[in-house]
Amino acid sequence: MNAQHAGSNTVSLDLTTDGFALTYKQRVILRHSDKVPCLWIGAGTADIEMFRGNFSIKDLLREKITLKNITVTAKNNGWVIRFTRADDINATLFISTDQQGRLELRVKNDSPSYNRIWLRLAAQPDDHIYGGGEQFSYFDLRGKPFPLWTSEQGIGRNKKHHITWLADCHENAGGDYYWTFYPQPTFVSTQKYYCHIDNTCYMNFDFSAPDYHELAFWEDNATLRFECADTYIELLEKLTALLGRQQELPDWVYDGVTLGIQGGTDVCQQKLDLMRSSGVKVNGIWAQDWSGCRMTSFGKRVMWNWSWDHERYPQLDKRIQQWDQQGIKFLSYINPYVASDKNLCKEAAERGFLTKDANNLDYHVEFGEFYAGVIDLTNPEAYDWYKGVIKKNLIELGCAGWMADFGEYLPTDTFLYNGVSAEIMHNAWPVLWAKCNYEALQETDKLGEVLFFMRAGYTGSQKYSTMMWAGDQNVDWSLDDGLASVIPAALSLAMSGHGLHHSDIGGYTTLYGMKRSKELLMRWCEFSAFTPMMRTHEGNRPADNWQFDGDSETIAHFARMTSIFTTLKPYIKDAVSQNALRGLPVMRPLFIHYEDDPHTYTLKYQYLFGRDLLVAPVYEEGRSSWTVYLPEDDWISIWTGERFAGGEITVSTPIGKPPVFYRKQSEWCVLFASLRQINS
Repeated sequence: MNAQHAGSNTVSLDLTTDGFALTYKQRVILRHSDKVPCLWIGAGTADIEMFRGNFSIKDLLREKITLKNITVTAKNNGWVIRFTRADDINATLFISTDQQGRLELRVKNDSPSYNRIWLRLAAQPDDHIYGGGEQFSYFDLRGKPFPLWTSEQGIGRNKKHHITWLADCHENAGGDYYWTFYPQPTFVSTQKYYCHIDNTCYMNFDFSAPDYHELAFWEDNATLRFECADTYIELLEKLTALLGRQQELPDWVYDGVTLGIQGGTDVCQQKLDLMRSSGVKVNGIWAQDWSGCRMTSFGKRVMWNWSWDHERYPQLDKRIQQWDQQGIKFLSYINPYVASDKNLCKEAAERGFLTKDANNLDYHVEFGEFYAGVIDLTNPEAYDWYKGVIKKNLIELGCAGWMADFGEYLPTDTFLYNGVSAEIMHNAWPVLWAKCNYEALQETDKLGEVLFFMRAGYTGSQKYSTMMWAGDQNVDWSLDDGLASVIPAALSLAMSGHGLHHSDIGGYTTLYGMKRSKELLMRWCEFSAFTPMMRTHEGNRPADNWQFDGDSETIAHFARMTSIFTTLKPYIKDAVSQNALRGLPVMRPLFIHYEDDPHTYTLKYQYLFGRDLLVAPVYEEGRSSWTVYLPEDDWISIWTGERFAGGEITVSTPIGKPPVFYRKQSEWCVLFASLRQINS
């Protein structure tokens, strides 16, 4: 055996008669031998069809070839390993460390006819794996494959459920467990290392095998980065230093709930007056139909022509100023597509700012009974023009924020200004969209004052997306697409380096007989009081859903929960500050702070809100009690003051009092105890 080292003895390559083992900071990263190879290459053609953001993806694979033979060459900062099978079937692996001491692996097919790579990383049977972007059904990714492709999350997201079957029957819109708006080729192992891949191609991370993780790349090259730490806190600090960290939130976000209201200026005023006079703490109005409304069979849709609809919202400019003086912000809506039948699309077309089809004509996407052009964000002039639309039509109007929706719809058969395949650009698209919004704020000195929130994302969203939201959950109690699904989504995103997350209170998608109940809305509201932002949504069919002003009991519930949220303002601000400074997410998995407790690694429906609050939302209908796991510590019920030492407990959970506990040692104890004084 021949051991070779690089980078201050942090990396070693141990050679055997027929292979090698690559070790990084005492973690075995790669193993290779004739019998257990680590690398395959292949040739395939992607068969990708999109219908309204739902993708059918197949690989027309022609070859998949194991590369067994290796030749190792030592370099100053690592090694070059050439894998061969025949004279014309080979690939090269470059092993090195960067200036920060991170391990870097670059693999490249040496023949242009091969455009697929499969690389197997070494694993241990008891490893847990987290990350992968925003994952709704699973927090621990071990045991399943996870294709990484930004798309609609689908309706239902569980192929065994009736709602998903109905969605598939209707328009192939039923989701699956891995469908997500925000995938990311990043994972964290309980060996306390992270792995991040720089590519944007379609990938599949398969964590099914006990002794390896197989990463598949639909490209002829891939760059992987690894870094280790002694604690998960340190590991997240290192990961977010690599990927970027979010800005702190505007101060007004902590001053209450952002009410999602549609219907015009007077409707907004009436609902605002009702809620405020009833004691609800309101920080803003979010009117997504500020640019107009279009009715479809799906329900009420926004008019995708991003300018103020004077007829629907008369005197909006003056009302925004009045609301602002009262501490009420106005938020709107925009996305990177323009309705084909409206003037903004006409202007974009005349300037040559839309993506093209195979005949060099403007590409228009069907979005559900209407079409829209795709702004070519790879064209610098188009990018700057659309940034100007945001500055003039939203920021100058006085909007304090907006939903920067979509980003996952880039068709793979469209053609872009930069000449890069849309298949490769597809995952990168939501980051370009985030960057466009971010720079509009940056260039108008509005960072830290104005907030935009997104559902779609990818590597780089950490730097540019000021807030994420969980997308379009069903208005039901399902684990995979209801209230419960938001919790692993937030935790997965946290382990991927994005620590700011919230959701539509009550969910959004209202189809196939689903209707939001009063109980669901109230449970979702109490959960949202322990997230960085509270915001409601009427849903796509408002008349079918219970709303925040449905009756006096619901309004009183919002009054109490928003009082709790605003009372926690200094604590939440501090947690958000830690996210901005150190990359510690606001909503955290328990094992971040309780590494030695094996049970915490299996929990996906509980979280730590900051360091000192443990939250276990009630996500089942009709429950008056709830079982919670507390890691060993001194815990105090936030509602009763009862003390617990740890372990599994069952507590009473009437609506308005979800299981929430704080650490006795917390410096915030006085603040937490004051919540008991807020009336039920």
